Amino acid sequence: MALVRDRTVRPVTLVARAVVFGVLAAAGSLVLTVLVSVALVRILTVYAFSGRVWASDFLVGAVFVATGLVAWSRRAPRRTVEARR
Repeated sequence: MALVRDRTVRPVTLVARAVVFGVLAAAGSLVLTVLVSVALVRILTVYAFSGRVWASDFLVGAVFVATGLVAWSRRAPRRTVEARR
């Protein structure tokens, strides 16, 4: 009976654990990114741009766009249907 459980239940448990921890890590990363972005805009508005919120928004937005462009340039090319065969 233990052999059957080890061959069936254990792999399913490991996969479920990985999925749950992955979702928690993704949610935590998203929350942290939003909080850091809001804090950065507030700090830049008060200390760097003396009340000009548009400048803080522009700078933080430019950082996000630059990060997205770097990630986009490093993506793997998609394989075509002919290459899969």
